[in-house]
Amino acid sequence: MKKIVTFGEIMLRLTPPEHLRFNQTKLFQVSYGGSEANVAVALANYGLPSEFVTCLPDNRIAEACLDDLRSYGVETGHVLRCGNRLGLYYMEEAAAMRSSHVVYDRAGSSFDLLRPGMIDWTAIFRDAAWFHWSGISAAVSASAAEACAEAIAAARAAGLVVSCDLNYRKNLWKYGKTPQEVLPPLMEQCDFFFGTDDEYERILGLQLPKFEARDASYQPDTAGYEAASRQVAERFPHCRGIVFGLRSVLSANHHLISGTLYTGNRLYTSRVYDIDCVVDCVGVGDAFVGGLIYGLACHAGDMQFALDFGTAACAIKNTVPGDYGQFTAEETAQLARGPITGRIAR
Repeated sequence: MKKIVTFGEIMLRLTPPEHLRFNQTKLFQVSYGGSEANVAVALANYGLPSEFVTCLPDNRIAEACLDDLRSYGVETGHVLRCGNRLGLYYMEEAAAMRSSHVVYDRAGSSFDLLRPGMIDWTAIFRDAAWFHWSGISAAVSASAAEACAEAIAAARAAGLVVSCDLNYRKNLWKYGKTPQEVLPPLMEQCDFFFGTDDEYERILGLQLPKFEARDASYQPDTAGYEAASRQVAERFPHCRGIVFGLRSVLSANHHLISGTLYTGNRLYTSRVYDIDCVVDCVGVGDAFVGGLIYGLACHAGDMQFALDFGTAACAIKNTVPGDYGQFTAEETAQLARGPITGRIAR
């Protein structure tokens, strides 16, 4: 299979250990993460050729970041080296009724300074089948948004499938444009959309039903999600698949998730997962996207499996720390197709 290319910013993540608050800790645990990089790692874990494209400084911290990506099998040969700093984010982990808290330190990062014309997309897409980007990349800076537009146009010209994760982050849109202005023109050239119900509401102004699950027996409002999906399909006729990621948060450590996929004038729904011991919910949406891309690319004739696999990938990511999912295609498919037991595998 030809490779899947993802594009965005990766950052150094600094997390106080053992759920300490920022003012309590003298140490930070170090890891790496970023939406599109998380998707690339997920795809590599599933055995697919994946490449992550970004802009990093030429220093040893950035090299350690690339080593981390390469350790999962992600290709990094077209990463641009310029600028002076890798973006950071600080993550205070949630517990019980206490919400998690993120502080970004990414202004002036190498990716923030990215401009159109700096990346050779023709060379990158020569042996690629799929290109994935997200709204985070377009939110970082006006020039990064222009670089997104350039990449999408090049992917379309090369005949690639193009997917978009809406990924609304209100704290990033600071350069004078709103996501409602920037994202829809970019989405017009995409084949698949991924997003949460509130992201579709904020960016496209849709009115969506509420996912208010309290246990795994909950039945989502399929008629409401189908109607909303049809509105999206009518606005973006090029789009072939519209995905809603659904989450009900009962506490920081107790979430319920599900999902829908609308394609071919039909709505598919997944089971509801009741996750009552959330370890780390960062990156679970990216795991959902990575799982869906795997299913859509490798099981193109089975849309129900693609959605079930993506939802299972999202659910199981909640059980490991860090931004990256750590599971194989076999492990994820077993959860998607089988009972949820939590029994020891031996």
